[in-house]
Amino acid sequence: MKSEKINGVQVYIPESKRHLMEYAFTNKKILVAVNGEKIHHANDQTREIINRNVGYSDGIGAVWALRKKGHQTAYKIAGCELWLDIIKEYQYEKGFYLVGGKEEVIQRTVSKLQVEFPSIQILNFRNGYLSDDTEVNNLICDIEEKKPDVIFVAMGSPRQELLMEKMYVRHPAVYQGLGGSFDLYIGNTQRAPRWWLEHNMEGIYRTLKEPRKRIMRDIRLLPYFYNLIFNKL
Repeated sequence: MKSEKINGVQVYIPESKRHLMEYAFTNKKILVAVNGEKIHHANDQTREIINRNVGYSDGIGAVWALRKKGHQTAYKIAGCELWLDIIKEYQYEKGFYLVGGKEEVIQRTVSKLQVEFPSIQILNFRNGYLSDDTEVNNLICDIEEKKPDVIFVAMGSPRQELLMEKMYVRHPAVYQGLGGSFDLYIGNTQRAPRWWLEHNMEGIYRTLKEPRKRIMRDIRLLPYFYNLIFNKL
């Protein structure tokens, strides 16, 4: 699969979402969402985490950067959709394990998945509040015992990636970091309406909805888009 480094961050460019999924399963990979913010604010630690695994373009800022580098077929792959596509595609043949969110959130997520995907094999799940190394080790031991094919971890970056790498050492499988996707799936949070998504304006919509929370984030990203426009990435 083709890839390109942007500000030292390696981003893969699959031909299709199915191609990315097949690549992950064939090679047992950790999937890491990459957007303009992660590229712009990358440091040695976050670059290494992404570059050890499979970073995919989960934001239009990353897509634009790839196109500037000559990859005109690059497109956005939303992580909050990708994990459900994986379930839809592999629910009949793979075992799943879910980690993340508050206890109520993970319980509701599992219940909804079992209704929406009656054939899904959820081998176990737990919330994302791991208080010490003992709890982390107990989780990894359970994953070793259950041997799931797919593990979804919803904790936010880089915490979820660091945990997935610990798990991977003892149980290679397909892993995907999901951030707040469980909350989105059960309706605690909402995505932008379809028009905004189709016009690649989800970030603008979210800023309009939550200006106090996001305006400083957007201001800090202005140098990224300046460098993008003037081919300085």
